[in-house]
Amino acid sequence: MIRLTWVQPEDLVGHELRQAAEDGRDVRDIAERWHAAGGHDAPPRAGASEPGALRLRPLAEDLLDELAAIPSPLDSDEPSDLPAIIAACPNWPVPTAPREGERVSQVDPARVLGAWQGRAAGCVLGKPVEKIPRAGIREIAEATGNWPITGWFTAKGLPVDIAERWPWNRRSAVNSLAENIDGVPEDDDLNYPLLALSVLERHGRGFTTDDVAKLWLDELPAGRTFTAERVAYRNLLAGVEVPETATYRNPFREWIGALIRTDVYGWVNPGDPATAAEYAWRDARLTHTANGIYGAMFAAAMCASSLVASSAAEVVEAGLSVVPPRSRLYQAVRQAAEDAAQESDFERVVDRLHERHGTLHWVHTINNAALVAATLIHGRGDFTATIAGAVAGGWDTDSAGATAGSVAGALNGGVPVRWRMRDTLASSLTGFDGVGLGDLARRTQEMMRA
Repeated sequence: MIRLTWVQPEDLVGHELRQAAEDGRDVRDIAERWHAAGGHDAPPRAGASEPGALRLRPLAEDLLDELAAIPSPLDSDEPSDLPAIIAACPNWPVPTAPREGERVSQVDPARVLGAWQGRAAGCVLGKPVEKIPRAGIREIAEATGNWPITGWFTAKGLPVDIAERWPWNRRSAVNSLAENIDGVPEDDDLNYPLLALSVLERHGRGFTTDDVAKLWLDELPAGRTFTAERVAYRNLLAGVEVPETATYRNPFREWIGALIRTDVYGWVNPGDPATAAEYAWRDARLTHTANGIYGAMFAAAMCASSLVASSAAEVVEAGLSVVPPRSRLYQAVRQAAEDAAQESDFERVVDRLHERHGTLHWVHTINNAALVAATLIHGRGDFTATIAGAVAGGWDTDSAGATAGSVAGALNGGVPVRWRMRDTLASSLTGFDGVGLGDLARRTQEMMRA
């Protein structure tokens, strides 16, 4: 039996039950029926086969549809359509309409390059320890003399017992450890910003969600998609229309996928978090709803601010201005920012994050967005401390590292030499394999003029 993760109905029910617990739906009866039939709350290990999985598929399909029909009591506090989101944000920023060339003139080009460099560095730092829990990341770092984290992870000098207890991410260890980094390796956290740049270059500032979907089908290999993106890809091929692509049998609609796609929408709108958030919404609604969309808007607004702001605190506030205050994401980020501002020991800040959000999946939007905000506030502009905090937090290490690095790199107008890689980015996207970050920064600035 071939296991295609993230889309097989019998694998999705457990995730949808978990999503229901988060958004306040009472689904105990459905859970009991699923478990009584032999269904599990989590799919088997990737690549494994499970006898009887096909037997469960018809029931899984029925239960997914039943679950989708149950409304959440949080719907009014966590809307997904843009006018309702704006109405729910009392501090929604005023969009700006700059004169010809004004976007470019107000931005130091070094900050645009720093944003790309920072995103790449934070992503690559987190790649080899993705899926390793927080305790394992610290044990690896301590055993190799890299705690607090101040450089790339390495296998050199790592005791065998620790290496066996906490194995590297097998797809990433070959190109993201200190001893084998050669340019910037491919990653979905870097492919999606390339796609965002492409949609702007091809369709301009009036691009639509349909334009994003068509670009994916033309350029993004299905095997390079995960969680909500893979479900939406499947839905597109099945003829499902936007925005139902985000909701049809998609239990990952509040996970981190949309948050990692929207930095470019902020960079082309420096100092204009409202417009950046609107662009992010157009992209995110293809795959996500509610807090999944808010995460994308939050990241884009932060990136818009990061090119002109003077502090990380200012950037986080800009991000929060486009998130409904009654939403779970807003409350998580606000609390994380307050903790980080008041607590001198970042490990205690992360302890509190795990206490509050430890039941969420490690690639959920809410916990990772809170961690990003916390490390930005606590890092106070220090690039190394900022990406180290995002990765040491132990959830989606490469994604959190990339977003935190993007903001910190922009604020600093570059990244320290130790975090610069050979200026070539690997990618399976047409026309991008081998592209330099300097060229991407130049093209980003060109889109500011559009």
